[in-house]
Amino acid sequence: MAERLQKVMANAGVASRRASEKLISAGRVRVNGKVVTELGVKVTGNDAVEVDGRLLEQKDTKVYFILYKPRGVISAAKDDKGRKVVTDFFTDLPQRIYPVGRLDYDTSGLVLMTNDGDLANKLMHPSYHVNKTYVAKVKGIPDSKALEQLRHGVKIDSGHKSSPTKAKVISIDKKKDTAVVSLTIHEGRYHQVKNMLQAVGHPVKKLKRETYGFLNLTGLTSGDFRELTNVEVAELKKMVTKK
Repeated sequence: MAERLQKVMANAGVASRRASEKLISAGRVRVNGKVVTELGVKVTGNDAVEVDGRLLEQKDTKVYFILYKPRGVISAAKDDKGRKVVTDFFTDLPQRIYPVGRLDYDTSGLVLMTNDGDLANKLMHPSYHVNKTYVAKVKGIPDSKALEQLRHGVKIDSGHKSSPTKAKVISIDKKKDTAVVSLTIHEGRYHQVKNMLQAVGHPVKKLKRETYGFLNLTGLTSGDFRELTNVEVAELKKMVTKK
């Protein structure tokens, strides 16, 4: 992603943005061998930036995106079987980004993408309890007993009991004997939502992650992505700051 030259210089520790602008105006900065004096010039990590003849070592600019992952896409940076992966949607980025956590191959929805390893590791750590809301189409219509079981935790994957969960039925289809259920969890075990619903007798037919913390898919359709605002990034970091 291209950024203003003075911002790149500031991020690399050359000087403040204002001081970097003065260096540019004074003709002391070259980009790819050419002197640059205009302040509006943008560069990427692929450009060679020199200040007073010394090559600038650009720090890898941190970027943050929300991707509406379609079904049939792998939540990984690459796949040894040649299947489509989430990073295939970001081919024009100079940074190498990766998904925060995983979303099943046949599950659609919100995936957070970044190259900020520190933030990613904190968001995935169970101690921070980052809530994620899933909407599932299930076989059968869950009754109040099943919902209460989900809310208090059910035994899944080798006897592990899930943490307390927010669970509610959004809609039902009596003719097809199906229902749409919303679950909000903070754990991220393998096939967590599917296993929870299976445990109460309602196998998942279709699954979508709608929220990640305070982030949602508003304005996006399957395959779309958008960059997070500075306010959103700050809020994410605030979520994983221990008090």
